Amino acid sequence: MALRTGVGIVGVAIFLVVVLNISEGSLAARFIVGDSARWSFGYNYTDWAINNAPFFQYDTLVFKYDPPNSTTFPHSVYLMKNLRSFLICDLSKAILVGNVTQGDGQGFEFLLKKRKTHYFACGESNGTHCKIGLMKFSVLPKRPCEA
Repeated sequence: MALRTGVGIVGVAIFLVVVLNISEGSLAARFIVGDSARWSFGYNYTDWAINNAPFFQYDTLVFKYDPPNSTTFPHSVYLMKNLRSFLICDLSKAILVGNVTQGDGQGFEFLLKKRKTHYFACGESNGTHCKIGLMKFSVLPKRPCEA
């Protein structure tokens, strides 16, 4: 009987080691920002982020939007410097992460590498899309082991 218990404990220990050693990337999720609405003027991305939370480190955000043409407005994606810049849509110190053509086709991917708040906004029309078009949201990725 002692042998069976010992084998059982070893088996459970090996299982736990395997499960705990699953790579961080293999657990990552991929999110289409805005789902079927994609990255577009007038959609509430703050609500989208709340409804899709939690986000984890190494998750990927996919931004999809049409390139500028005669029937669509251009869109872009900026990473805002801080909360203040995000709240007032101040793009002066923001970093362009997706230009007006990168959202076409499969879109472009943004990997949430760091455990810090990421503030995203559309920078087109001098921040108008951010200010009145609701084209902004933030995410704070959790560690992959935080469920």
